[in-house]
Amino acid sequence: MGIMRIIAYERVSTARQGRSGLGLEAQRSAIEAFAASRSAGVLARFTEVESGKRNTRPELDKALNLARLTGATLVIAKLDRLSRDAAFLLTLQASGVSFLACDMPEANDLTVGIMALVAQQERETISRRTTEALAAAKARGVKLGNPNGAAALRRAGKGGTALQETVRRNADEFAEDLREVVAAIRAEGHTTLRAMAKQLNARGIRTRRCGRWHVSTVQNLLRRLESLP
Repeated sequence: MGIMRIIAYERVSTARQGRSGLGLEAQRSAIEAFAASRSAGVLARFTEVESGKRNTRPELDKALNLARLTGATLVIAKLDRLSRDAAFLLTLQASGVSFLACDMPEANDLTVGIMALVAQQERETISRRTTEALAAAKARGVKLGNPNGAAALRRAGKGGTALQETVRRNADEFAEDLREVVAAIRAEGHTTLRAMAKQLNARGIRTRRCGRWHVSTVQNLLRRLESLP
């Protein structure tokens, strides 16, 4: 038998993780250990940096295309980390490319197909529950879009968990979208909260509630960015 050839695919969920290497080192080590155990040669390595809200996987597409052209095996470090990523699983399932996961070497096309169906169903269920929670909150008189809406639900103790999670997730995604903008502003030397607020306003960027930036809102944004993985 010839030497096994593999295409390594790694993924991190934020630009900050991609720049810092956080999360990549462990994935890379796992793939390299796997390659060594199989005496395999790594033809190429693709690293995806994407946020949870986006379903595009350009680096995965490149990896799968190269695997098809060369007949190599796509190798990922942890399939369980991506077991809820419907976009990844559906793309992998439809590719027809041989793959292996270091943490689940027994996984196959059937395994991925089942995972994809479960992930898709889970996303639909979460979406439906969120819609129902919003409708129920509105029926109870909760003013949706109110900055204190989530706090009101917590005080009321009336099953507002899904709505609270939606509010938190939306705030996280908004902050993540501004990460590169904040980095650029800091790189230009605007490092104080007041200076950053001025720059955000000058660039026409609105807060999540479509307002102007102030010291307090910039401070909240930075705290949220620091808390994200």
